[in-house]
Amino acid sequence: MAGATPDLSIPSPLRESGFRVLLGYRLCAILSYQIVAVTVGWHIYELTRDTFALGLVGLAEVLPFIGMALFAGYLVDHLPKKRLGAMACAGLCATAVLLALVAAGHLAPGRTWPIYAAIVLTGLVRSFLTPVYTALFARVLRREQFARGASVGSVAFQTALVCGPALGGVLVGWAGKTVAYALAATLAIVAGGVLLSLRVPEPRPEGPRAPVFASIREGLRFVFGNQVMLGAQALDLFAVLFGGAISLAPAFIHEILHYGPEGLGILRGAPALGAVLVGVVLARRPPGRHAGRLLLWAVAGFGLCIIGFGLSRHFWLSAFFLLLSGVCDGVSVVLRTTIMQLVTPDGMRGRVASINGIFIGSSNELGAFYAGSMARLLGLVPAVVLGGCVTLGVVATTAVKAPKLRRLDLKEL
Repeated sequence: MAGATPDLSIPSPLRESGFRVLLGYRLCAILSYQIVAVTVGWHIYELTRDTFALGLVGLAEVLPFIGMALFAGYLVDHLPKKRLGAMACAGLCATAVLLALVAAGHLAPGRTWPIYAAIVLTGLVRSFLTPVYTALFARVLRREQFARGASVGSVAFQTALVCGPALGGVLVGWAGKTVAYALAATLAIVAGGVLLSLRVPEPRPEGPRAPVFASIREGLRFVFGNQVMLGAQALDLFAVLFGGAISLAPAFIHEILHYGPEGLGILRGAPALGAVLVGVVLARRPPGRHAGRLLLWAVAGFGLCIIGFGLSRHFWLSAFFLLLSGVCDGVSVVLRTTIMQLVTPDGMRGRVASINGIFIGSSNELGAFYAGSMARLLGLVPAVVLGGCVTLGVVATTAVKAPKLRRLDLKEL
């Protein structure tokens, strides 16, 4: 793994109180979202026993997310970021409360439409979470701390991805869906309160505010004109789109691996655990030389792990393949985040993060819809194996079409 010897003259980002507060906001918000995600997957499959219905969960979230993302980025660049983030957390809380009412039988018992309606709301408010974090990240850290800060932020993010699904699965199995949703609502409230406690200057943009659509076009031109950023984002978009096997975990648990909801929590948390482990390493030795080649190899490894998961018939072997996929994805996340922070001007961080969110964040939900659709057409195992093979093809294509990304050295940015 390419890396650089740590520069001890650069203070750890964890010494910055503002960064610690920002991590608390991110950790609680993602925990809330992930508990809801794993509980909703079990809830829908329990009602329908249909893999396509699982795919529709992703579609119900990604369409409003994409529709709102560019406008969310514009607002983050021009309005108080802490207030926008707190409002988004309030939306997460409202989603969890609505789902708790459904699970408790107080609203449309046995029906799926209110669940999908709640997920639509989740997609709308989630479009604000990452742009707020990204814009404030550059306010609480110095530029030379960005690489290590991205690694630490990835550890916090992936820790939530480990704990959220595992906690959600345990709560569903032992206490019921209503309790899981109630905890998610509480965590969303805590996330909003933590963010509002952050003390960081938020200077207003100088000069007259640009028209909404002109400002959005400016952000799009910046991203699509930068081969390194565009290549890294497109690589992840198509890799996760075609390698979205984890969305089919409830069906694998029922039909192939024969575990209960606790097993679902383990499978959903395994990729994030792998990403946490590699994130800890990269926080100490951030990638530098040969970063582009490392990114390509990491995504190729991700595709191979997805193929292994699809072919496995043993629960712990499946969990191991997902753990390794998380190691590969963790390397990719740290590199993409560092690239975005280093090349983006301060006044465009909200818009660029939103465009990045369309590439990265929407790929998980689109991947869930693709996986559910292909599982219905081809069956569970062929759909997952095919997705891993296509991911390898995406890596090969990107290596040829984006030579600047392939030759990337982070010190040159």
